[in-house]
Amino acid sequence: MIVFGTDGWRGVIARDYTFDNLNLVATATANYVLTMQRENPSVVIGYDTRFMSRDFAEETARIFASKNITVHLTQSFSSTPQVSFHTKQKGACLGIVITASHNPPTYNGFKVKASFGGPAYPEQISHIEAQLAKLGNKPPEHHLKTVDEYLELRTIRQFDAKESYLRYIRKKIDLDLIQSAGLKIVYDPMHGAGIDTIHQILPDVKEIHGEYNPSFGEVHHPEPIHQNLRQLIEEVRDGHYDLGLATDGDADRLGAVDEDGNFVDSHRIFMLLMKYLYEDKKKRGTVVKTVSLTSMVAKYCEKNGIKVIETPVGFKYTAKLMNETKVLIGGEESGGLGTCVHIPERDGIFNSLLLLEMLATRKKSLKQLCDDLDKEFGIHRYARRDMIVTEAQKKAILKACEKQPKKIGRFDVVETNLLDGYKFIFENGWLLIRASGTEPLIRFYAESESLSKVNELLEEAIKMR
Repeated sequence: MIVFGTDGWRGVIARDYTFDNLNLVATATANYVLTMQRENPSVVIGYDTRFMSRDFAEETARIFASKNITVHLTQSFSSTPQVSFHTKQKGACLGIVITASHNPPTYNGFKVKASFGGPAYPEQISHIEAQLAKLGNKPPEHHLKTVDEYLELRTIRQFDAKESYLRYIRKKIDLDLIQSAGLKIVYDPMHGAGIDTIHQILPDVKEIHGEYNPSFGEVHHPEPIHQNLRQLIEEVRDGHYDLGLATDGDADRLGAVDEDGNFVDSHRIFMLLMKYLYEDKKKRGTVVKTVSLTSMVAKYCEKNGIKVIETPVGFKYTAKLMNETKVLIGGEESGGLGTCVHIPERDGIFNSLLLLEMLATRKKSLKQLCDDLDKEFGIHRYARRDMIVTEAQKKAILKACEKQPKKIGRFDVVETNLLDGYKFIFENGWLLIRASGTEPLIRFYAESESLSKVNELLEEAIKMR
């Protein structure tokens, strides 16, 4: 069964993510493009460093080309933000990225990008799903030419996705200021699509896990969260670096490590960049946050009279608002955020550089700035646990949540938020339980004034049946 989750279609390679299923998804997406009735329709197609991503991208390109849709195919692996950037720059109908983002190496995926340079609207995904339903479960037969033949016909056109993207970034970020700050930086692309990107902008940055490795080597799970960044943390501590930066498999998410080797979660990164944009760069606009993002956001916005919109998990909701209204910053707890100074897309590389620009401007270390957040808003600590579950286990946990308990463990529930999953709000903190939209997981999120309380909330949540 092919299902589009919070960020595209994903599946285990060979079991779910097969050429037959890809044929169905690519054909449905191409048919949707044809319904747009655009003159000379075109798409941008890119792919990450995963096993067979290039082969899957070329097969997708051949299917689009067979329907006389011009395909701009990246000549090498590319990040998701690069594909979004070029979709907008080239005026393409859609962008397609063959990637499973932060998922383990056994997965691959199919992300869809809109013409404005961000994730496709939920309505657009619904149109693709409708086209998919029309096809049924039988892969359509295509009389496809080879990639080389389509290249000769110019129906497929290869291009360098990195060069003009880097030129754009050099105009947007004050690289001279960053270099003059003399920061000692180590970057971990986690064997993903961010390989050799920051290094081309800031040559003195040290890169680890920068080799092409479709299994992601010792990283294994290319999500830039604490448990997956042990080597980066050791590198920062042992090498006395000012900070460490990491991006996920398709380089749209950001993780950071301060000078003492402490992981800085995405909630604090969001807060720091929001404050930098509002206070230093004097930018204005609505703030968009997912239901899983820190309550510090609401406190800051209330203090400064900034409108806040809360959305379900999934950057596609944020991107739609960014395209339709003036948004200062928008994002989610998973390390992905978009800002008013860039395209309406998550971009781990761009946000890494914006973070460096902020440090150089404020002349403070990442740890000092995080300590300032504690002083301004009180201590907010956060953790997330992902539990692999069977369908029966998932139903049991969600059924227990449906009852909307008034007490979880020793904590009284003062409010329940049903925007996405089940968010239980306590006097000093919250707990969110929701099923993953991309993996067979239940995700448990919690925030409170101490890690011990956070862990207690998570333990109580996992016991719910």
